[in-house]
Amino acid sequence: MRVQIDPERCQGHGRCYDLAPELFAEDEEGYGQVLVDGVVPPDQGHDARRAVSNCPERAIALLQEA
Repeated sequence: MRVQIDPERCQGHGRCYDLAPELFAEDEEGYGQVLVDGVVPPDQGHDARRAVSNCPERAIALLQEA
């Protein structure tokens, strides 16, 4: 599974990097950015889904790899 943030939708609330600091960080302006090339380790899937469901702008997407 991979995670991505739509920079056009992100408003910088920071919930993603508060809920899943192993997957997300803030950039120099406080907007969320994806770490580790967006790859979600199997043991962090729950944190990724929680970040997706808590993003007010729905700027985070999970992509299933084939």
